Amino acid sequence: MSTSCLPAAARVAAFGLSAVLLGAPAAQAAGAPSANVAWQAAAADADIERAFTRAKAEKKPVLLYWGATWCPPCNQLKATLFNRQEFAALSKNFVAVHVDGDRPGAQKLGTRFKVSGYPTTVLFTPEGQEITRLPGEVDAPQALATLQLGLSGGRAAKAVLADALAGKALTANEWRLLAFYSWETDEQQLVPKAELPGTLVKLAAASPGGLNGEGETTTRLWLKALAASDDGKGLKADDALRQRVNKVLADAREVRTQMDVLTGGAADIVRTLEDDESPRRVPLVAAYDAALKRLEADATLSRGDRMGALIARIDLARLKVPKEDAHPKLAEPLLADAREHVARADREITDGYERQAVITAAAYALGRAGLWADSEALLKSNLAKSHSAYYLMSQLGSNARKQGKKDEALRWYGEAFEKSRGPATRLQWGSGYLTALIDLAPQDPARIEKVAAQLLREAAGDAGAFEGRSVRSLQRAGNKLVGWNGEGKHAAVMKRLQTQLDGLCAKTGPDDRVACEKLLKPATATAAKPA
Repeated sequence: MSTSCLPAAARVAAFGLSAVLLGAPAAQAAGAPSANVAWQAAAADADIERAFTRAKAEKKPVLLYWGATWCPPCNQLKATLFNRQEFAALSKNFVAVHVDGDRPGAQKLGTRFKVSGYPTTVLFTPEGQEITRLPGEVDAPQALATLQLGLSGGRAAKAVLADALAGKALTANEWRLLAFYSWETDEQQLVPKAELPGTLVKLAAASPGGLNGEGETTTRLWLKALAASDDGKGLKADDALRQRVNKVLADAREVRTQMDVLTGGAADIVRTLEDDESPRRVPLVAAYDAALKRLEADATLSRGDRMGALIARIDLARLKVPKEDAHPKLAEPLLADAREHVARADREITDGYERQAVITAAAYALGRAGLWADSEALLKSNLAKSHSAYYLMSQLGSNARKQGKKDEALRWYGEAFEKSRGPATRLQWGSGYLTALIDLAPQDPARIEKVAAQLLREAAGDAGAFEGRSVRSLQRAGNKLVGWNGEGKHAAVMKRLQTQLDGLCAKTGPDDRVACEKLLKPATATAAKPA
């Protein structure tokens, strides 16, 4: 049920009381990402036009934050970046715009700006050109430094990238902006997804340090290229790359500087450098794990970043474990570290935003380690403490499903859908529940039809149902239903749903009608509406 938020990515309308109880400032309870910045809420083109008109008049860039109430990384930003006085001071130099994915019209804005994954933060010139997309994974000081670079007369990211690939001279700041660009949320604005590994390799080789040089920017680009490379795309490992990575892992300061890439890309970096049978993999993993343990113990990092280091350690320990194996046999010291780390975080966190970010990641970590009972207990004990408990319910459903507990999984998925709030969120959670029903209880057509019909009713009441994330949720549900029907196995159910869909499509505008009419058609016969 999670999105790009946790590999990963809608909002709770009734957020006020729970946020206050969890310690969030009153102004944030109304929906603003933080109380110390004059955020402009936007849910329609007119809101955006007002923001850019103001930006032109004041000669300031526009910072657009696209997020969701339930999204763990969004809550991490609220807990560690947006609430900082340094961020508030910087905000005087830009027009801050907040787009909540569940507000009416928000998904259309998401389509306009090519933002999908929560969170995505984009810095624009006053004329609307993208200067950069800010990574959500770096720690707050690095994020602030990157934002400052973008505010210092930054050029449009497309122009900078084009010049870099053409061999033209860039400033040190422009190279740094490319290195810290959020390629994970690029949505193919700068580079087609298939070309990203190769593009990162070209940038790393062309950067000031080049093939053999050092420096934070060059090292970061090489690490990002390694993390993005797979199946023969991008980098081919050589001794120079191995030496570069081993040198970084041995240097505590370098590890701290490259923290987000090393934790987020740990397994991919190791796989790119060494295949399963390489005798060099064991010492590489040992060095990597030691570096991650230092990050895990680094009190200068946020709890979320430290939890990310733990997850990376577990990912490395699972390198040879089949993806579907729910009960990996991991080393006892690692399991003890995981239990202790999670218990300490659960005990110490007092901020509601931080809790939503860290506890959901902690439950994921415990599950990855095969500690299902611990993960379940953690999630259940935090249901009453979460401002978006339905996200935790969906995790409980996922946990049960991975353990083969079908009835329990469906119970949690159903409750998560029932408790979810916000139009885009409800379509996403409803689609997830329907998908789980078809996978786990395909022999229950009445239940499947009931949930599918409810999903269509909710789409009928949402003017943004055929935009952005929402239309993708509906398309996933439609494709699943078509597959479930197979060779007409459930023709009567599909006929009734099609009749309901026809009524919905008749009330949509011309652009939405095209996507609407395709929902229950075989995917091979149609092309999905761009989103």
